[in-house]
Amino acid sequence: MGGPLFTNILQVGIVVKDLDEAVKRYWHQYGVGPWAIYDFNPKTVKEMVLHGKPAEYSMRLAMTFVGNVEIELMEPKDDKSIYAEFLKEHGEGLHHLAVDTQGYGQMVNFFEKKGLGVLQGGLWETSRYSYFDTLKDLGFIVEIYDEDPNFIYPEPDAVYPPAAVLSGYRYGS
Repeated sequence: MGGPLFTNILQVGIVVKDLDEAVKRYWHQYGVGPWAIYDFNPKTVKEMVLHGKPAEYSMRLAMTFVGNVEIELMEPKDDKSIYAEFLKEHGEGLHHLAVDTQGYGQMVNFFEKKGLGVLQGGLWETSRYSYFDTLKDLGFIVEIYDEDPNFIYPEPDAVYPPAAVLSGYRYGS
């Protein structure tokens, strides 16, 4: 693979204990938001994988943009996900960076050749996501997407603040 492996930072992922508390803190103390909130679980995400094997896990996510970078807060709703593992081992904090790449399939092959299989993944709407354990090499976990270029975010389950108008997202109808 020629050139840089990562071509853009798409997202900063942060694990939190309490998503509702966290979005309020980010919004009221730092002006970060508004937030689109989603439930990710076996009903909303297909083809879930955990440590390379089919599995089911649940979490709540809140997303917003700061410039062109998405900030994602993740609250595990069970003890199965890599978010739950991270929270137990490290507490709240920076979990991953999602990066744009020259190609999803090429990057999966690259990571597998390095002995780094998929930590966690799934298919949300038409967007596949996969995490790889680059913590020892890079100091953070890498997430990559195989996303339809016409991907449209579904309407969020909730927004914060409640009367917020979200910008930076394209929603379907």
